[in-house]
Amino acid sequence: MFKGIVRFFDKLEDKVRVRLSHRSIVYAFIGGMVTVLFWRGIWHTADILMTKGGFWGWFFYEPVTIIWTSIILLMTGLFVSNFIGERVIISGLKNEKKVSDKTEQEVDKEEDEIKTMRAKINQISKDVEEIKNMSRSKFNVEK
Repeated sequence: MFKGIVRFFDKLEDKVRVRLSHRSIVYAFIGGMVTVLFWRGIWHTADILMTKGGFWGWFFYEPVTIIWTSIILLMTGLFVSNFIGERVIISGLKNEKKVSDKTEQEVDKEEDEIKTMRAKINQISKDVEEIKNMSRSKFNVEK
């Protein structure tokens, strides 16, 4: 049952993402608004737990929260990716445009180049395998 629910939302997410990706401003507005409301819910829940006092009051006390959340973000590798993003870092290292600044044609061209490179790599792999088989048969070597 759980797999079915996950599969449903995975397919729904794919459909929504494809439709919204062609309307980047609307996509950004919806994503930004819902993200802020999600974190507002988390924030208020933490505030409610903090007012209860005791362990939760200490645990959600702001300076303590900064420490334990920073440690978890650093341990999971999410600190940099959440605040900067891997794509931004990679595009900066390669002196490329950000993905959001690329046109749809540029993205399509890049995808075609990747497909071409994959095809070449597959062909090279086949050629290497053929050469290995030829050398094995020539010298009667077992695998």
